[in-house]
Amino acid sequence: MIRAAREADIATLQSIERDAGAVFAPFGMAAIAEDEPPFAATLLGYVEAGRAWVHVDGGAPVAYVLVDIVDGCAHLEQLSVRASHARRRIGAGLVEHVDAWAARRGAGALTLTTFTEVPWNGPYYVRCGFRYLRETEITPGLRAIRRAEAAHGLDRRPRACMRRQLRAAQRSDAGTVRRSAGDPNSER
Repeated sequence: MIRAAREADIATLQSIERDAGAVFAPFGMAAIAEDEPPFAATLLGYVEAGRAWVHVDGGAPVAYVLVDIVDGCAHLEQLSVRASHARRRIGAGLVEHVDAWAARRGAGALTLTTFTEVPWNGPYYVRCGFRYLRETEITPGLRAIRRAEAAHGLDRRPRACMRRQLRAAQRSDAGTVRRSAGDPNSER
């Protein structure tokens, strides 16, 4: 089940982040594995803005996604799944949830930045329908994110920007999802 993240979830989100980060250590990425999760105040900002969701299993969050708006697109700032819940398509479900949310808000696409050579990063997102952006396609906002990542030391391993057209918008164009004239966010 996917639901909006709540303030009461913040400590759990930090725990999920630590757990999800630990799987980087065997890939020679100890700095990533040991990186601290987002501050509680940062997470609270996403919760209050309505741009944080969790996947719940057994009553507790086991995965979460944070979304920013970057250059008119819904940008997956963070997507983390507990290692014990990996390979169950939980991350893909969160991506689809954000896709539908973004389509209702008129976003242009989904974007993200990720490691290209880590199996559960770049290759995974390709399987989820994302494509790597060519240098000429990288928007100013994505360039700023990449500069911040480099300053944080994330460029020790190859990283890239990725983009995916909104699937919910494509379904809407095909007539399977329609909006009512009175409420641009409603679906029938």
